[in-house]
Amino acid sequence: MKTFYAVLANSLAAALTNTFVWFAVTFWVYLETKSVMATSIMAGVYLATVAISGLFLGSLVDRYRKKTSMMISGVVTLILYVIALVIYLSTPTEVFKDDSSINLWLFITVCLFGAITGNIRTIALSTVVTILIEEDNRDKANGMVGTANGVSFLVASIFSGLVIGYMGVLWMLVLAIALTVLVILHLLTISIPEKEIVHTAESGSQHIDVKGTIAAVSVVPGLFGLIFFNTFNNFLGGVFMSLMDAYGLSLVSVQAWGILWGVLSLGFIVGGLVVAKKGLGKMPLKTLFVSNIIMWVICIIFPMQASIVLLGTGMFGYLCLIPVVEATEQTILQKVIPPERQGRVFGFAQSIEQAASPLTAFMIGPIAKFIFIPFMTTGAGAQWIGSWFGTGTDRGLALLFIVTGIIGLIVTLIAMQSDAYQKLSLVYKKPQPEYDEDAIGQPTQA
Repeated sequence: MKTFYAVLANSLAAALTNTFVWFAVTFWVYLETKSVMATSIMAGVYLATVAISGLFLGSLVDRYRKKTSMMISGVVTLILYVIALVIYLSTPTEVFKDDSSINLWLFITVCLFGAITGNIRTIALSTVVTILIEEDNRDKANGMVGTANGVSFLVASIFSGLVIGYMGVLWMLVLAIALTVLVILHLLTISIPEKEIVHTAESGSQHIDVKGTIAAVSVVPGLFGLIFFNTFNNFLGGVFMSLMDAYGLSLVSVQAWGILWGVLSLGFIVGGLVVAKKGLGKMPLKTLFVSNIIMWVICIIFPMQASIVLLGTGMFGYLCLIPVVEATEQTILQKVIPPERQGRVFGFAQSIEQAASPLTAFMIGPIAKFIFIPFMTTGAGAQWIGSWFGTGTDRGLALLFIVTGIIGLIVTLIAMQSDAYQKLSLVYKKPQPEYDEDAIGQPTQA
């Protein structure tokens, strides 16, 4: 447990740094350009990169020892943040106010890849739980991971808004570089007791092993159903990632928005602590679906009025449930997938689940700008419901959130009645199944 806590603390610091950078860059771009399209495209690029990189990063985690994977993540991130600093210092300030500027998007892209490289740690940390924690306690360990994510989100939210508001993007980059250096130095002091690296004979961990990974997932009844359910949820979640900052910044200042998200991030911590203490119960999939039902109901209620109190209350409840949802999938995968393939399966799940979000993020900016915002500003919606719902740009975004919540609720209720839900519930209760080595590949020492 001592080693697990050390790895968790190191990953917390790295996640905090990367989240801080991406939040700060998003705030800064919106304030510089005043463009909803720009932040929507940023969200889409971010999610697309996460989706595309999942299989590659998962293979990287399986190919090398976990500490080595984490070290690669830290060093590459440091290099990219230094490049971003050079771009910023060599570009005139007024250039960044143009949302079509090549230098602006080059800066955004370098920061993006710096933050995305941190996903190596996310995948590696899930496999480290398998290595260091006994099966009966993994759900609680995953709850602790959720708590750590909440802490990083909280601190990053507060400081990203404050740093951009009072110090500017230059100091944001300086702080990110310094923190990344400290993370690398701390990681050098940690020893992870990992056995020999294992790969498959024909399509092993030295490659992006799509065929073998699909085989490992397909032998578990209902597991593809879980992955595709989370994929659809992420498809809808792209709406919130793309437009939430624009909606929140229409209600309060950037400093207040950053502080508010810091406070709301306590929801991550609360939810993670509850899982860490209580676990997921005997029927984790039921817990997953009940959590999703509550989340979508919240998404329908909080945009009803242009109230920062209503928004804050709803988002706090929503964030409390995210660690529960994430811990459920992690715990199931850690139990039913062989350790030598967990990096690739976690990466595969990440890629599939995130694949739909970029489509939403890229589409939602134009949809909001050309349909929902006009509808609630000068269109029929302003006349029909504007008297009680309100009118303007923020109310167009609010209506889009409500429609998304209704769709999510309907899909969740349908999924609860599916065969995949029933099958995976039964599999989770049984001991780990025997795997067809011919289908998945013979394990050999790397």
